[in-house]
Amino acid sequence: MSARSKARKRALDVLFSAELRGESPVEALQRVTTDGPAPTNDYTGVLVRGVADHQARIDELLSQYSKDWTLERMPTVDRNVLRLGVYELVWAEDVPDQVAVSEATELVRELSTDDSPTFVSGLLSAILRDKTTLEV
Repeated sequence: MSARSKARKRALDVLFSAELRGESPVEALQRVTTDGPAPTNDYTGVLVRGVADHQARIDELLSQYSKDWTLERMPTVDRNVLRLGVYELVWAEDVPDQVAVSEATELVRELSTDDSPTFVSGLLSAILRDKTTLEV
């Protein structure tokens, strides 16, 4: 597993924890850094802060592109993997688009339901298709 893949998984852990505890992603990152072993890859913090900075727009895009699934209905893992994926697709200029989609798909393949990889890949691919016309 590459260093960035590990950072994505760690960022997912932080986002998931933040949601369950009702805290902001940045608060969760600070808590994890203070209370436990700090993320060894700076990219974890980049991802968590990036999602936090753009979460309102990310959630709007997910709601807009998701067919028959509200954000609230999505499994928590899927919702947060999608947030990471959208952040990387739209705002992370150093991540190739297909890498963002495939990394998100792999995370849910490992950590979520059997249907999650198809759902995540399809939703991110739809956003990618329209990426050049999105208002961000």
